[in-house]
Amino acid sequence: MFDYKIDDETYLRLLEPRDARQFFDLISSNMSHIGEWMFWLRDDYSPEDAERHIKASLDRFAAGNGLEAGIWFKGALAGDIRLSYIDWAHRSTEIGYWLGASFQGRGLMTGACRAMIDYAFKELKLNRVEIRCTEENQRSRRIPERLMFKQEGVIRQARWRKDHFVDHILYGMLASEWLQEKT
Repeated sequence: MFDYKIDDETYLRLLEPRDARQFFDLISSNMSHIGEWMFWLRDDYSPEDAERHIKASLDRFAAGNGLEAGIWFKGALAGDIRLSYIDWAHRSTEIGYWLGASFQGRGLMTGACRAMIDYAFKELKLNRVEIRCTEENQRSRRIPERLMFKQEGVIRQARWRKDHFVDHILYGMLASEWLQEKT
C-alpha cells in the first residue's frame, strides 16, 4: 500500500473503500468549488459514484497503472492527488489534484505534489512528470510554477467544460531537473 508522511499533520494515503463516504462528503460540500475544474464531476455525483471511483483507482494501482491518494490533514480528508496513469515504456506520468476550499492557503497541495513527484522519480524511477491545468485556473497553475516545472505549451481545446472547450497549460519536469534541485 501507499502511505507517505509529508509532515506531522499531513500525509498521503491510498483511498480505500472505507473512505468513500468522506470522499463523497468532501466533493459534495465543495461541488461549486471543484466542479468548476474537475470535468468528471457531475451535478448528480452520488455516494455510489465515490465508491466506484475508489474501486477503479485501486484497480489501476494494483495493475501498476496509476496511484490515487487522499490528502489527509489533521486526520481529515482535505483533497485528492493522483498519478493518472503510468507509462512504463516511456517512464512518464501525469499528476492531477484537487483540494477542498477550506483547506486552501496552507501549502497542502504544494507539499502533496512535492511528495508525489519525489515518489515518481525516486521510487518508481520515472523520467518525466506532467501537470496540466486549465488556462483559467490560476490557483492550480501556481503549483507547478512554484515547484519549478517548465511551461512547455498550450494544449488547445483540450477539454469540454459545460458549454465550451478550454485550453490546458502543459507543465513538465524531468527526473534530472528535479533530482538536481535536491542536491
